[in-house]
Amino acid sequence: MKRLLKIVGATLLLAFLYFSFWPVSIAPVAWHAPESQGLVDPYAPNDLLQAATAIDLGHHEGPEDATLGYDNSVFVTTSGGRVLRIRNRKVEEFAVTNGRPLGIEAARDGSLFVANAYAGLQRVAADGSVSNLLESVDGSTPIYPNNLALADDGKIYFTEASSKFGAYEYRGTYNASLLDIMEHGGHGGVFEFDPETRTARILLDDLNYANGIAISADNQFLVIAETSNYRVLRHWLAGPRQGETDVLLENLPGFPDNIKTGRSGRFWLGLAAPRNALLDRLADKPWLRKVVQRLPAAVRPRAVPSSHVIAFNGDGDILMNMQDPDARFPTLTGVLETQRSLYLTTLFGHELPVIAKSDL
Repeated sequence: MKRLLKIVGATLLLAFLYFSFWPVSIAPVAWHAPESQGLVDPYAPNDLLQAATAIDLGHHEGPEDATLGYDNSVFVTTSGGRVLRIRNRKVEEFAVTNGRPLGIEAARDGSLFVANAYAGLQRVAADGSVSNLLESVDGSTPIYPNNLALADDGKIYFTEASSKFGAYEYRGTYNASLLDIMEHGGHGGVFEFDPETRTARILLDDLNYANGIAISADNQFLVIAETSNYRVLRHWLAGPRQGETDVLLENLPGFPDNIKTGRSGRFWLGLAAPRNALLDRLADKPWLRKVVQRLPAAVRPRAVPSSHVIAFNGDGDILMNMQDPDARFPTLTGVLETQRSLYLTTLFGHELPVIAKSDL
């Protein structure tokens, strides 16, 4: 009996020491999470996304972002490093980026620009050839670009999700995002890159997982998704408020992901997952977040499958709220709006959902 008690005592001591002192990758920062209001107006539940049908991508997976190309084809980034071209629902490989392409935008000259989490900013020519534009801002540290927006003057605005938790180093964008969100250390930023001079300058820093970014049709301001703070920022590029930043949307009911400039002054935003009550309760308890990080990965907070996208304008008014309670296409990152359709991009899966506007 005494021996058994000793074994139990030693086991409990080892467990205490492990959960209290075992090194982890994160150094959590205390913060105050806004109280979640849940799915209430203007985010009340509905089933509008059930009108979506799927474009089969074959063996390609994770259509993270999409853009409308020079020839009215839809170009899609995938987790396997490919950029796909979709015409009349037919899918073909268009380019190989040798990394994990996330955001993608089409330029007026027929080329594409890609935010590659492993390789930096890239340009894809009209023939599918790929060239690297920017791999580092300081000349040594690789950047982790997440999303990008193209200005009329040729400048590229892009978000760096995290300067600490790189996607390549931490075995993928999803794993890196979980670490950055758990730490909440303000490692994200927004940069302006000039392709002519090949120089970049920082516009915003200390963001908590800088994610989607889009530019207004008149190029007056940027809108930026700050995922870990459940909000969207507006940064003024021109006009009397040039250089200022304010909060456009706050206390969102989920984790904001990609932002895409739509039609008629709309911006589209994907809410990749709903808020996590445990994560919010641990916001001001950094020591406990370390304890949670020492748990097996399977029991740590993770994204819950859901399907939710919204549209808003430059004043922060919610114009559209679309959901699928069955989450047939979960983890939606954003929306590409064309004249006739809404293409729903996703983090996982082998399908690209699409909704004909006539079906809404």
